[in-house]
Amino acid sequence: MQAFRVSGTAPFGSQRQKFNMDIVASSVDDAEHRCYSIIGSRHKANRRAIQIDSVKEIDPRTSTEPMVINAFRDQIEAAGGPIAPTEEE
Repeated sequence: MQAFRVSGTAPFGSQRQKFNMDIVASSVDDAEHRCYSIIGSRHKANRRAIQIDSVKEIDPRTSTEPMVINAFRDQIEAAGGPIAPTEEE
């Protein structure tokens, strides 16, 4: 499994907005499929309405997505912790 960052635009309500999503997947095609599935189930958007601009493999330490951190927690700990700074609210 690898970590991917998917970027694109999708209809959220009555507007189209840009999105970035970090996903754990086995390939680029699997990452696209999971992105369509997640956005479609959360926002009732059809696959035809979601436009994916790029899919890049990323270092899991740069992600703040809990699903990515959980999947790679042993690897992140062995490498010395996350690279992304934690933001306080």
